[in-house]
Amino acid sequence: MAETGHVSFLADENFDLNIVKLLRQEGLSVYSIAEMAPSVADPEVLDIAVEKKAILLTEDKDFGELVYRLRLAHCGIMLVRPMKMSPEEKSRRIIRSIQEHIDQLPNAFAVLSRENFRIKSFPKS
Repeated sequence: MAETGHVSFLADENFDLNIVKLLRQEGLSVYSIAEMAPSVADPEVLDIAVEKKAILLTEDKDFGELVYRLRLAHCGIMLVRPMKMSPEEKSRRIIRSIQEHIDQLPNAFAVLSRENFRIKSFPKS
């Protein structure tokens, strides 16, 4: 496992809890909306992520609109697109992407799909 420093993650409510558990087993610090505050609205999820200084893990494309169009505060977002693979395989892809790009994820918008991984950094404000 590559060192992830002090980077924390917040899994959105729609994010598979089995994957959350596998990420934790790999030593990642992962909070979970499903465990902490189920049914909160997306802007509140971003507020919690900012409060915890955590990168949001989500499968919900709506967060792109919240941070790009509405310019809501965030600490980074990793959007995981649908992939037809087992939770174990999917979690390995997520872990590998995090390990390889850990320094680029804070304050960025990353998209992980079956085919690739893209990161767009936000300018420092």
